[in-house]
Amino acid sequence: MNERRRKAVASLLFSAGAPAGPRAAPPAWRTAWQELVLAARRTVTEGLVVGTSGNLSIRLEDTVLVTPSGVPYDQLRPRDLLAVDLDGRRLVGRLEPTSELPLHLAVYRKTDARAVVHTHAARATAVSTLVDELPPIHYMAAAMGGPIRVAGYATYGSDELAQAALAALTDRTGCLLRNHGTLVHGRDLRQAMDHTAQLEWMCQVWLAASAVPGRQPTLLTPAQLAEAGERLRGYGQPPEHAAAAPGAGQRAER
Repeated sequence: MNERRRKAVASLLFSAGAPAGPRAAPPAWRTAWQELVLAARRTVTEGLVVGTSGNLSIRLEDTVLVTPSGVPYDQLRPRDLLAVDLDGRRLVGRLEPTSELPLHLAVYRKTDARAVVHTHAARATAVSTLVDELPPIHYMAAAMGGPIRVAGYATYGSDELAQAALAALTDRTGCLLRNHGTLVHGRDLRQAMDHTAQLEWMCQVWLAASAVPGRQPTLLTPAQLAEAGERLRGYGQPPEHAAAAPGAGQRAER
């Protein structure tokens, strides 16, 4: 089953037998909620989270749609739409928001992010215990602003964690959280998800290369990262052609 068909089937299953959504929620919120839940389920199938760990959100103007606390993603339905304002006040929904809501809101207040993805990806978490910065093993670090920093440890759900993450995110769109996981934001949910997967992959590459006895992996220089960053700014199709490009709206098959 190709990616486009898979998404269509997932969308149908998502909506089957469930109400159209909270009456107080406008259609744009309901559409974004469906996108958010499908992405959350992807984090499980792609091994980025285990159980109910991790959380995701989307910003729509001054409203944030966020995954709830302690609910398996495969159990979320349209009626579970959860929306808060930028101060964390509930606008729509009956469930409690993720305990990491302060982390998400801090990112939205300080950056131009439109989506945030937080995972407990295994390899990235392992790397967070070993270094203060992911060594520049691959040029995709440039897509997130440069070498990926590790935020200092703080208790989950705390304001201290939010502040540590913001410091690590300075001029970056992704970071590792010490002994915890990853935090990535993007211009939309698709970018945040793709960069989350890229970050976990870079951690996997560095762990594999650095584990070879008697050898040290070669690393990219700041100049090489900067050059890659310039090239990445023009990567892909122009906006006016993106929708018509082969595979638009789906992940490339590799």
